Amino acid sequence: MMESDHGKRGHLKVYLGYAAGVGKTYQMLTDAHELKRKGVDIVIGYLEPHGRKDILVQAEGLELIPRRKVAYRESVFEEMDLEAVLRRKPEVCLVDEFPHTDVPGSGHTKRWEDVVDLLDAGIDVLTTMNIQHLESLNDQIWNMTGVRVRETIPDWVVKQANEVVMVDLTPRALLNRLERGVVYPPAIARRALQNFFKESTLVALRELALRQTAYEVESRHVTPLDTTWGEAAPAESEPGNVEASGPTNERILVHMTEHPSTAMLIRRGKRVADYLRGECFAVYVHRESDFSSLRVPQREAIEKHLNFARNLHIETRVLEGTDIAGTLIDFARLYHVTQIFIARPQYSRWQGFPGRNLVHRIVRKAGDMQVTVVAERRREKPM
Repeated sequence: MMESDHGKRGHLKVYLGYAAGVGKTYQMLTDAHELKRKGVDIVIGYLEPHGRKDILVQAEGLELIPRRKVAYRESVFEEMDLEAVLRRKPEVCLVDEFPHTDVPGSGHTKRWEDVVDLLDAGIDVLTTMNIQHLESLNDQIWNMTGVRVRETIPDWVVKQANEVVMVDLTPRALLNRLERGVVYPPAIARRALQNFFKESTLVALRELALRQTAYEVESRHVTPLDTTWGEAAPAESEPGNVEASGPTNERILVHMTEHPSTAMLIRRGKRVADYLRGECFAVYVHRESDFSSLRVPQREAIEKHLNFARNLHIETRVLEGTDIAGTLIDFARLYHVTQIFIARPQYSRWQGFPGRNLVHRIVRKAGDMQVTVVAERRREKPM
C-alpha cells in the first residue's frame, strides 16, 4: 500500500462511464471490498446510491463517514464531511459523483476540489464520473444530446488521475436495466427512455467515452506501476502500458470576444492543445489598457471568459491595440504560435461584414500559421 504521509500525494483512480446505470459505483465498491480484504484502511466519504438496492447491498461492510448537513435557502442538504475524512485520515476514501456541485456554505464550490484536498493530504481516492461532465466536451455533448451539462470538471483535473478506467456496458444492456427499473423508478425511467436514453445517443456517448479513455491512457507518462490497488489492473487501464510522447512545439492561440461563442472556442482550442500536447493562449484585444470604456454587459462577458480560460489552465492575455488583426498576429509571432482559433463572425445583413473582414485580415497576415475559423454548431430541430 502506498504510504499516506505529508510528503506524498494521494493516488486518484477515476471510474469513467457514459451514462447513469453502467455500473461505475458498483465496480468502485467491488474494488473497495477487495482492498479491505487485503488489509487496506478504506472508508466511504460520499456515496449516492439513488435508491438502488444493489448499491446499498454492495456498500455493506464498508465504513461510512457521516455526511455533513448544510442549511441553504430554508432547506437542509447533505454533503461529504471533508473535515471529518481528513481527521479520520484513511488510506483510501471513496467519493462518488466527482463532478457534483457543493451546496453554498459547504466550503468548496465543487466536489473535485474536496478530492484535491484529500489527495494533498496523502489520501488515495476512488471516484466516479460520466464522460458528459468533461469540460472540453461540453459543446459536443450538447450537440449530440440536446442537453447542456452544467456540472463539469476541467480536463486538467482528470489528467491528474493516476488511473482512468472505463466501466462499460452495451447500450442495449443498459436500456434493459432501465426498462426493468434497476436504474430509475418507472416514471423517471419512461421519461429517460424518451430523451437522454435513446439508443442512438447512448451509442454515440459510449464511443466518445471509449475514445477519451484511450486518450487518457496514452497521455500518461511512463512510470513504474504502483501497487496501490493490489493486483495490476487490466492492460487497457494501466497508465504505464502506453508510452506517451513528450511536449511538442505546438502553440494554440484562441481569440476572445464578448460573444457567448467564445466559451465554445476556448474549449475547442484547449482540447486541440491537449491532444497535441502543446501550449494554449487565450487573447483579448482592446483599444485601451483597461475595460472602463466597455459597457457593463461587455465587460462582464470578457471577464467571465477570462476566468473560464484560467480555470482550464489556459494562459490569458489582454493586449492593447486598435488593430485587432495586427495585434493578434504580432503576439502570435512573438510566442511562436502555430495555430490560431477564431470564431466565425456573427452578423446580420443590417450590420455589414466587419467580423468577416477581421477574419480575412487575420488569414492574410498569418503567413505559415494555421488559422481555424470555428462555427458554433446549431442543433437541428427533430423531424
